[in-house]
Amino acid sequence: MELLRKLSEAAGVPGYEEEIRGLVKAELEGLVDELRTDVLGNVVGLKRGSGKSKNKKKVMLAAHMDEIGFLVRHIEKEGFLRIEPLGGFDPRVLLAERVVVHTSSGDLLGTIGAKPVHILTEEEKKKPVEIKDLFIDLGLPAEEVKRLVRVGDTVTMRQEFVEFGEVVSGKALDDRVGIYVMIEALRKVRDHQCDIYVVATTQEEVGLRGAKVSGFEVSPDVAIALDVTLACDVPGVNEAEQITKLGQGVAIKLKDAASISNPKLVRRLVELAEGNGIKYQLEILPRGGTDAGALQLTKEGVAAATVSVPTRNVHTVVEMAHKGDIQGAIDLVAAFLEVAHEGDYTL
Repeated sequence: MELLRKLSEAAGVPGYEEEIRGLVKAELEGLVDELRTDVLGNVVGLKRGSGKSKNKKKVMLAAHMDEIGFLVRHIEKEGFLRIEPLGGFDPRVLLAERVVVHTSSGDLLGTIGAKPVHILTEEEKKKPVEIKDLFIDLGLPAEEVKRLVRVGDTVTMRQEFVEFGEVVSGKALDDRVGIYVMIEALRKVRDHQCDIYVVATTQEEVGLRGAKVSGFEVSPDVAIALDVTLACDVPGVNEAEQITKLGQGVAIKLKDAASISNPKLVRRLVELAEGNGIKYQLEILPRGGTDAGALQLTKEGVAAATVSVPTRNVHTVVEMAHKGDIQGAIDLVAAFLEVAHEGDYTL
């Protein structure tokens, strides 16, 4: 899990994925035959298949590198920073968290604060916390803050990656765990006749933008997005609304708000899971989407689906995934890549 720790703790908000991109490129070196970066910052690797045909099937794996975060929007005269979100945060989980402000002079540690509850009026206490109410305190004099920080500097959450019980927890498992599954599945796969394109995409959290660009360029026959999904198996949620359960296996997505998975591809993934003794669960996600939503609309259309890792506390700094579910995702994706050339997914 050392690689997953590095991926989780690396910085990379939408549009500013430099640090995580460098880490992914270093891991893919030696695993692929070709490696490049496109204009939008997607990392695209090609591992050629053993098939003899000039028209070998192209299979694309996509996992997004970006994490939700912020830009500095305004610097108050007292030196506090106001922030603009990049991706969807629940403001309730942000209070009293540590952050890192990435400046041209180096990284600065800070905390997120708001007006103290002790002095809120009764009317203010009834209102939900909003992003506009929050600020970052760098613990520096205002003059120093204004010298070091610029509007547009990026902000990421500060959290260490930990393992305990049967799980891992940290920030940005959405979707660094997908990146991890992609890399480890590529290591695991043996003989494969199809050409495998592995793409670490950018700007997924703000509109699947990297997948739109890379999907058009690769033009795959089959595409699988690798992402997290909600595991809502917690107190207060009835079973019908739990989406998935932690530790009950890799999730094979049927639909979400951005895509309906190719039914033939779903059946093939289910067959492979059952044939290889891989624990799985079927997933329907009522809100949210993955890169599959962009990939299936590429050119004249692509057979696409999503393989998900059930995750609790999504879009917080304590996202939690089960080690068994992660391994199941690796095993399922590797098994699919070895037989992907056999399938016809035209509906």
